[in-house]
Amino acid sequence: DHQKPLTCWVHPGRCAEDLFKGIQSSDAGVRCDSLKELATVSTDVTFAQEFISRDGHLLLVKIVEDSNDNVIMTHTLTGFMELMDHGIVSWENLSSVFIKKIAGFVNAKSTDASIQQVCLDILESMVLSSHSLFLHVKQEITMERLIAHLQVTNQQIQTKAMALLMALLQTAGDSDRKDMFDFLTKKNVRQYIYKNIIHSSGSVQDEMAHYLYVLQSVTLNLQEPRMRTPLDCCSQEQRDILHGLRQAAFETESENSLSHERRRSLCAKEFRKLGFSNNSNPGQDLSRTPPGLLALDTMYYFATRYPDAYSRFVLENSSREDKHECPFARSSIQLTLILCEILRIGEPPSETGSDYHPIFFSQDRLMEELFCVCIQLLNKTWKEMRATQEDFDKVMQVVREQITRTLSSKPTSLELFKNKVNALNYSEILKLRQTERLHQEETLAPPVLELKERLKPELLELIRQQRLNRLCQGTMFRKISSRRRQDKLWYCRLSPNHKMLHYGDVEEDMENPPIETLQEKIPVADIKGLLTGKDCPHMKENKGKQNKVLDLAFSITYDVEEYSLNFIAPSRTDFCLWTDGLSVLLGREMSSESMRSELEILLSMEIKLRLLDLENVPIPDNAPVVPKPPSNFNFCYDFSQTEQ
Repeated sequence: DHQKPLTCWVHPGRCAEDLFKGIQSSDAGVRCDSLKELATVSTDVTFAQEFISRDGHLLLVKIVEDSNDNVIMTHTLTGFMELMDHGIVSWENLSSVFIKKIAGFVNAKSTDASIQQVCLDILESMVLSSHSLFLHVKQEITMERLIAHLQVTNQQIQTKAMALLMALLQTAGDSDRKDMFDFLTKKNVRQYIYKNIIHSSGSVQDEMAHYLYVLQSVTLNLQEPRMRTPLDCCSQEQRDILHGLRQAAFETESENSLSHERRRSLCAKEFRKLGFSNNSNPGQDLSRTPPGLLALDTMYYFATRYPDAYSRFVLENSSREDKHECPFARSSIQLTLILCEILRIGEPPSETGSDYHPIFFSQDRLMEELFCVCIQLLNKTWKEMRATQEDFDKVMQVVREQITRTLSSKPTSLELFKNKVNALNYSEILKLRQTERLHQEETLAPPVLELKERLKPELLELIRQQRLNRLCQGTMFRKISSRRRQDKLWYCRLSPNHKMLHYGDVEEDMENPPIETLQEKIPVADIKGLLTGKDCPHMKENKGKQNKVLDLAFSITYDVEEYSLNFIAPSRTDFCLWTDGLSVLLGREMSSESMRSELEILLSMEIKLRLLDLENVPIPDNAPVVPKPPSNFNFCYDFSQTEQ
């Protein structure tokens, strides 16, 4: 637009009139310059309206039909495309001669690249505008030549050819679309895209990424009819496939020699082992849509394509305890549904989407091959989680996460996907979840951080009370002894009024001695200090032996620090509880690692509870500004008048 002449900015009507006359000039130079300028200024909608109101677009159609000059043709087609892009007039009224001429440029083996590029653009717009134009363009365009345009080095031509191909595929009916896909398969288009576009030296441009996404979406949506069709119990073909699954898994005696009842009982038993919920009529399991018949297709593909892996899966789970067996059929049906949701089968392609999977272009029958990898992954994850039938939904959630996380890393081949997804085991998933949860908590909004600080005093008080209660319950300690005999036991506890520390020797079988049986006591008011580790008197005396219990040792000093009561805690947890409790009695801050950990857990839980109603609601960094009060309050309703 910055190159547009000033006249067209200020007087679009006058500019449209001048160019309308200029492109009809008998002087070839004036005509060429006018068409060149038209190609630039046609991007302006006001100018376009003025020019089209003079039937300028029809004049351009006539020039295209009659002219053979490449330069004139390039400017004319560019100007025409820009004018039509505004949607002011319909594409419907174009003549057959014009469409043939445009298609001719695309079909020609040697044509100017800029002409071919704009012609591909024009044909794409025609195809998307109406079904009748789709039929007309499909009749004129040679698919062979369109695919040849995909295989050129010119990226613009390549992208425009892809755009036209996607328009044709999206607009075609089921029968035409199937024929087009068959042709693309025959010409190895998928392999070419994988090798020469996705793995080209340069990165895939945004526009091409969108068309690759569309091709992926339209291709995968060929599975939709099967996904939306339930199993028909009257279909002999579908029943044969079901029995084929059973027979491939179990070596059965000749069924024909069995009585009807015996054969029926055997089938039901084997279908149950296969993991069907309704073993007497397994077709019922496939009546839910989605995934419908697509689940039957994926199971049968796995059984016939990888028979050893299939047999191993079924027989391994048949030999497990009932509650620990992974049900093949039930898992397969749910896994097929998960894959349909992840690959968005049944959803029309988005106009702005560009999230294509390189793996799709590396592999024929992606859905089925992904299923074969993922059903074996599911069995592996089931074992890692030591799952039972009650854990089925939990296992499926983990498997969904394993698949989505792996696909989001954009693996370029099925082998790479298989390696990555199997490396992402259950313990790795748990680690990732924990890391993400911590990161989420670290990046809390300022108001949430403020709430966290406000909650701290209340929760610290809760921990203080818990510590004092724990001291009131008391703990059994071992006496320090340098002799090689069993150390004696003693018990210490805080009085219920928190004023006295009672202690005394006890026998090993006295688990919780009453406070009256503890003969010694120290008033809390007399306690002067709390020592830990190597600062304790009993750790200084016999260093060789005491190093082993250094992190469990603590002492209290009393009576002007001349005396000390020395402790060796039974465990690190008891050490933290007692040092925290004694710190509280002394009016000091608690400092143990247990206190910090418990405080974080309590804060996290409390904040989650407080924010439960705000899930998925963005929290602003600053509070909204409170509006000024109104100039008067006359809008208030006076109830007293109503009563009168």
